[in-house]
Amino acid sequence: MHNPGHRFQAQDRLAGGAQYIAGRLTKGTSGRTHAVVDPATGDEVYTYELAGTADVDAAVAAARAAFPGWSGATPAERSEALHRFAAVLAERAEEFAQAESLQCGKPLKLTREFDVPGTIDNTSFFAGAARHLQGQSAGEYSGDHTSYVRREAIGVVGSIAPWNYPLQMAAWKILPAIAAGNTIVLKPAELTPLTSLLFAEAATAAGIPDGVINIVTGLGREAGEHLVGHPDVAMTSFTGSTAVGKRVAEIATSTVKRLHLELGGKAPFVVFDDADLEAAVQGAVAGTLINTGQDCTAATRAYVQRPLYDAFVERTGALMASVRVGDPFAAGTDLGPLISHAQRDRVAGFVDRARGYARVVTGGEAPQGELKSGAYYAPTLVADAGQDSEIVQAEIFGPVLVVLPFDTDDEGIALANDTPYGLAASAWSRDVYRANRATREIKAGCVWVNDHIPIISDMPHGGYKASGFGKDMSAYSFEEYTQVKHVMFDNTAVARKDWHRTVFGDRP
Repeated sequence: MHNPGHRFQAQDRLAGGAQYIAGRLTKGTSGRTHAVVDPATGDEVYTYELAGTADVDAAVAAARAAFPGWSGATPAERSEALHRFAAVLAERAEEFAQAESLQCGKPLKLTREFDVPGTIDNTSFFAGAARHLQGQSAGEYSGDHTSYVRREAIGVVGSIAPWNYPLQMAAWKILPAIAAGNTIVLKPAELTPLTSLLFAEAATAAGIPDGVINIVTGLGREAGEHLVGHPDVAMTSFTGSTAVGKRVAEIATSTVKRLHLELGGKAPFVVFDDADLEAAVQGAVAGTLINTGQDCTAATRAYVQRPLYDAFVERTGALMASVRVGDPFAAGTDLGPLISHAQRDRVAGFVDRARGYARVVTGGEAPQGELKSGAYYAPTLVADAGQDSEIVQAEIFGPVLVVLPFDTDDEGIALANDTPYGLAASAWSRDVYRANRATREIKAGCVWVNDHIPIISDMPHGGYKASGFGKDMSAYSFEEYTQVKHVMFDNTAVARKDWHRTVFGDRP
């Protein structure tokens, strides 16, 4: 294992602060402290003072003060700043990778090859998008009048990010908002604030003006709810559970603000009987275990057409059993710990309860020995559960895959749609017509074919049904952080006079 009490490398620079307001690190004013815990060892690696409502007010005020200047900058100026930002992130890539692994328990190879490069690419994408804040060309849609549409920044955006991808979620929230000319206050999860703070600090180093990006790290019921309900926040963006998303929507509705929700998922993995079995097995294991299963798009429900069912269960179980669980900083590790012991126990509870109605093929336990002190849980495959069972319907958020058989294509697609969620899915078939039908009929914001989990900055990510609404990444996300204004010119003085007479009649 890495050394107990592994020191957070940027500790001196952050100096115990977890609030980044108007370009400066400060300490929270709630009077309560919180610790960032290394989930691989249970050791505290960073302690800070939580934000209170006064810190949220200060951050919103800073964002509001910065808004006129930032929104008034040209698209080219915002683009140039974001390109500089991407360069700073690239220079500090290793620091970000290590900090993300330390606070989340992600294998270092994952943060080096996925989280950090993806964040840099996202920054570069929105640097380009900033120059394409386009409305609609002018035209005469009503007699003697010329109309056009402007896209304008909304104002101060209040965003709340989860703990499973702290760096990428900070980027997904911050980048489209500021590229469109907004300013932002982000509340990261109190478990994982480190890379969000470093992200904001890097933005300042790149020359993005003070107050454009602000970070407040506090509890959801205090700092989070105050941010969502703040009258000077024009838009709320939230990523997290469906249950908390409903509470966010309730608060946001009271001030009639723009709302963006990316909520839970229970992604189906549908394997038709003509699929490449080995590819599907590999895809299922990778798609289930990414980030130790703490991914709302992770494969969680595998529906396998009956001719392939037994072989799929056998081979998937064998491959899961070969996955190397261990120290996130060790080169050979495939799977790290869950975010906390509480989350580990929650996952274990789902599996333990399932033993009464399903078959645990592999896993289903916490490793012992040198991993005992960490929040580890073995890759787990469960077979033969009922469609209506808890383990099939509820979001587990851990390294657990449930496999069920189906007979007809109609049944497989119906089962895939039979949960409240609709964030992501995949279909596995060599038949283009069969696969195309699945992409049409599965109700999810993303449907992969013969793959599961890849995402790219250029394409949208977001859900259907109880998985929320709104898109992250892509030009679709960029447009969500704008408001549309119709501008109409009266081209003739006669038209104005006639309109006046129509409304008010003939008057002196």
